[in-house]
Amino acid sequence: QELGIKDRLPAYLDPDLKPQDLPTGVSFASGGSGYDPMTPELASVISMADQLKLFKEYIAKLKQLVGEEKKKFIIANSLYLVVAGSDDIANTYFVLRARKMQYDVPAYTDLMLNSATEFLKELYGLGARRIAVFSAPPIGCVPSQRTLAGGTERHCANEYNVAARLFNKKLSAALNTLRTSMPGGKFVYVDIYKPLLDLIDNPQKHDVGCCGTGNIEVAVLCNKWVPSTCTDASKYIFWDSYHPTEKAYRALIIPLLPKYVNKF
Repeated sequence: QELGIKDRLPAYLDPDLKPQDLPTGVSFASGGSGYDPMTPELASVISMADQLKLFKEYIAKLKQLVGEEKKKFIIANSLYLVVAGSDDIANTYFVLRARKMQYDVPAYTDLMLNSATEFLKELYGLGARRIAVFSAPPIGCVPSQRTLAGGTERHCANEYNVAARLFNKKLSAALNTLRTSMPGGKFVYVDIYKPLLDLIDNPQKHDVGCCGTGNIEVAVLCNKWVPSTCTDASKYIFWDSYHPTEKAYRALIIPLLPKYVNKF
């Protein structure tokens, strides 16, 4: 809403998607995916490489609908949001330990960065120019990770946050390089680490989610049969043990918009 786009961005794979939805924006995202190609395999979701294939398919459909020139204009002037990294760090590396035997944290964040850079280069090659890339959040402070790795007192899992900060530092530098090497490309690093950490540090219901116990339930485990779910999600930072509430997202966007919107 704040960016002046439609209230709901439909999924590209939504079976009810209408042709008139294509020129005004769709989503190719798949919850649980990540920069590491192993992450979507573990979660059985759509990889970022396959999301790019869907984007190519979308471009062809858009051309059929509006013509070549209008298609080029829409692709070049649209705003692209790239949000990934949380599941790589939290799940693939730390919780499931699927990469921990192969890589230390610096090497793993390099793997993430290389994949992110290749993804962004290909997106640029397909005509995208206004690209916002979100930082990794303070993933060690979300309720599920505090439960799994924060000890009996459920502190923030510091090693998770150290990994997130290291990746963010590398990502920010890489985007600076892309801006100078890709003509017309506006690769904007959006720091959500500090704003989200500031929200979490607010003492009001910051360390649990609204759903169930708030400590570990996530996604499909949050449903109408789960007991003890809160009656007012607006009082919480997290809906479940991993995902912020709408109120939290609104609070995040207020300081972010004036800081970044003019960079595109």
